[in-house]
Amino acid sequence: MATVFTKIINGEIPGRFVWSDDQVVGFLSINPLGPGHVLVVPREEVDQWLDAPDGLFEHAMAVAKGIGSVIRDTWSPPRVALMIAGFEVPHLHIHVHPAWGLEAFDFSRAESDPDQDAMDRHVEAIRAGLRAAGHGASVPAS
Repeated sequence: MATVFTKIINGEIPGRFVWSDDQVVGFLSINPLGPGHVLVVPREEVDQWLDAPDGLFEHAMAVAKGIGSVIRDTWSPPRVALMIAGFEVPHLHIHVHPAWGLEAFDFSRAESDPDQDAMDRHVEAIRAGLRAAGHGASVPAS
C-alpha cells in the first residue's frame, strides 16, 4: 500500500514542491513547525533511514542541507532544525525548518491549520533561494 508521501509524489494528493529529482523530492509540511518547514522524501518507499540504499540517504541529506541554507538565509533563525522521526508516516522523511529554540522540535506545537497564503509565499521564497543557489534544474516551476 502506497504511503501518503508516495501519493503526494505521484500527484494523487496536492503538495507544495520545492525540489524534485530522480531520487528525492522536497515539499512543505502541511503541519509546519515553522515557516518554510520542508520534508525531504525519497521517491523510493524506505521505512527507516538505516534501511536506505547506499547513496540515497547521503543524497537526501545533501538536498536537506541545500534547503536548510535557503531557510537560514530567508528567515534568519539562530538554527535550522534537521530531524528524522519517522513515527508519523512509515516512509523516510527528513524535516528541515527554522528553529528559534528547542520547542521547534515539539510536534505537538505544529500548526494544524496554517495560513495558505503564507504557505504559498514560503514555497516561492524557498524555490527562489534554491534557484539563486544554482539548483534551478531541480526546482519545480509550481
